[in-house]
Amino acid sequence: MSDPVLCGVILHPAGHTLSPLLHETAYSALGLDAHYEVFDVPPRDFARELEALRARRVRQLSVSLPHKEAALALSERVSPAARAIGACNTLTLEDGAWRADNTDWIGVQRTLEPLGPWQGRRATVLGAGGAARAVVYALHALGLEVRVLNRTAERAEQLTAELGGRVGGLDEPYDLLVNATSLGMAPNVEQTPAPADALRPGSTVFDLVYRPLETRLLREARAAGCPTQDGLDMLVHQAVEQLRLWSGQTADAALLRRTADAALAAEAR
Repeated sequence: MSDPVLCGVILHPAGHTLSPLLHETAYSALGLDAHYEVFDVPPRDFARELEALRARRVRQLSVSLPHKEAALALSERVSPAARAIGACNTLTLEDGAWRADNTDWIGVQRTLEPLGPWQGRRATVLGAGGAARAVVYALHALGLEVRVLNRTAERAEQLTAELGGRVGGLDEPYDLLVNATSLGMAPNVEQTPAPADALRPGSTVFDLVYRPLETRLLREARAAGCPTQDGLDMLVHQAVEQLRLWSGQTADAALLRRTADAALAAEAR
């Protein structure tokens, strides 16, 4: 009998990541013989730990903050999407070499598709980091016109120069507003990336934050008459795509969402 496939998530600090719960739930439902661990690795130790995990034959890794750019740089093979986005959230050990993929953008795309159609509509993205880059890549794939707003204008200019779109502001019309920053994440739940008076009735507001599920941004958006979308579906869909890359099987996104909802509800209690 062969040993289970070794997998995990590499990040820092570990916090309360939902990735082990999502992946272990999927492994059980799909009948996969795999074990998923949490590897809490400071940035200074990342390259050394990645080599140690290669030696241990850890074959599949989810990559979370702050390692997504470093993982890309240290990979021997890189998918076109990961290269374009400039960040990697998925590592696969193939013939002793790391292959870098990015499934974050697919998580964004699959979350937004049912809320469309989006072709030719206007999106404003708040933030210009790795998450924002995946968002912009996905929005272009959905056919949206993209504007990026960031506290540091130079980063927004660099993002749009590399991925398309232009730098914009909240004073311009938009059909979709996406928060790709960490503002509003627990424990700083009273922070918001956009003032309430900038929220436009009828425009969809999507917050990638999922702790809490209803951020201040989403609460104020709902009060302003905006359809809203929390960040948990994106997390689920990117995990489903990771599992497809690793196993060739498709996990039940609805099952993973119910599992994550139950875990967050228990946490809140």
